[in-house]
Amino acid sequence: MTLAEHLAELRHRFLIMAVTITVFGVLGFIFYSHLLSVLQDPYCSAIPHHCKFLATNPLDGLNLRVKIAFFGGFLLSSPVILWQVWRFITPGLKAKERRYVVSFVGSSLLFFGAGVVVAYYSFGHAIKFLKAIGGHTLITEYNPNQYLTLFLLMMFIFGITFLFPVVLVALEMINFVTPAQLLRGWRYAIIAIVVAAAVFTPSGDPLSMCVLAVPLIVFYFGSIGVGKLLHK
Repeated sequence: MTLAEHLAELRHRFLIMAVTITVFGVLGFIFYSHLLSVLQDPYCSAIPHHCKFLATNPLDGLNLRVKIAFFGGFLLSSPVILWQVWRFITPGLKAKERRYVVSFVGSSLLFFGAGVVVAYYSFGHAIKFLKAIGGHTLITEYNPNQYLTLFLLMMFIFGITFLFPVVLVALEMINFVTPAQLLRGWRYAIIAIVVAAAVFTPSGDPLSMCVLAVPLIVFYFGSIGVGKLLHK
């Protein structure tokens, strides 16, 4: 394909992705109340009967609905987006490289989804901790946009950090690091993981930090085992 044909193909893929995100975003806007209920569940599980949101700005409701529609549309469109990216890059890959790409893309989706799920179910405990540490004299009614920002940020960070084993295995496959090197440095790796979990956990509560750090430590040693198998 010529450069012009590549650019035309890229434009076509972007157009499909934009239309898909728009369609799912409109659906998210329509079914806003159901999506808000799902996102509000951790709040209500942590503080039953006192989990209403406090809108302090006339635009809070509109901003919240647009945010939920956009992120819901983007999330629901992610399989289509990945498929379009795959269709764009596959013509330039060899058969062996395609198999590797499929494996890594599939693993990335699985681990990212696992991180999002872990963040979702641990967020209620984070809310409970943050309320308790503030004392009983505080009246808890969160701003919906601030709550959603923290919640989405936490799910995103957990999803990204859960890609850690995929990155490690990729580095082992290209011989950037070896399983033996990773095994020798396990003590430093554990310290680095714990410090990173403490720094990057948005809620800052001990439980969420442990929920993030413990799987990453398990992933580290699991990646070493996978690396050894792939090098046999």
